[in-house]
Amino acid sequence: MAFNNDKAIYLQIADRLSDEILAGVYKAFDRVPSMREYAARLGVNANTAVKAYEQLAQEGVIFNKRGLGYFVAEDAQQYIKATRRNTFLKTVLPEVVRQMKLLDITMDDIRKAYASVQS
Repeated sequence: MAFNNDKAIYLQIADRLSDEILAGVYKAFDRVPSMREYAARLGVNANTAVKAYEQLAQEGVIFNKRGLGYFVAEDAQQYIKATRRNTFLKTVLPEVVRQMKLLDITMDDIRKAYASVQS
């Protein structure tokens, strides 16, 4: 996995596992890979994966069954979507709108671009 310097690696790992949950790779109550396995898969230190899993567990996205590993929480997808939607609307969208104004991009331009991407 290629990491960027704008965000802590453990948070990028947490985002990746969250993406996999959203994509249905791991469904509610599915076991996710062990921290060591996931760290090896991504080529990172196991302690970094530990931090990512702890972050997701603290958020309620995954939960630990002692001796068995981590599992996807029942409402993980809904939680991830809600928090990401909130972040998008409060952080990303205002910057997009600012850029649209600077570049004279209209909502009609956006609709056309969106339609072409959907094809």
